[in-house]
Amino acid sequence: MKIENFSDLLRAAHAQPLQQRLLLVFVDAVLADDANTQQRAGFAAGHGGSLVPIMCVDKSPDELPSFDALVQEAAQLGQAWRLVFSAAMSGTTHSAPQGKAVDAALKTMVQNIERGEIAGYLAFDRQGLPMVLA
Repeated sequence: MKIENFSDLLRAAHAQPLQQRLLLVFVDAVLADDANTQQRAGFAAGHGGSLVPIMCVDKSPDELPSFDALVQEAAQLGQAWRLVFSAAMSGTTHSAPQGKAVDAALKTMVQNIERGEIAGYLAFDRQGLPMVLA
């Protein structure tokens, strides 16, 4: 299935034979204090900077009716964010992954994003559209 928006991700998670847990890491972009003038101009235009995880959450597809619901929930926490990275974790036919396994996967995801290792994740902008990051 081609993922063209966050709703497609939810549909794909619902369609899996094994129960899923969605792992979501919200990030912001920051510019280093020692950035030069060209880097600052690029950052002001929406390019460059470093991704910094702000908050993370895990949800079953049933707990997340839409991207708008996710945005509203995130807004209640009062944290500014630019992108949300997502991954799915499979459980069994009878139960979704839980507890320490989910916590460990989220921790690994956050660490990978901090290192710039983002190839294994889907990134969505604030409108729920997939982003390609270079």
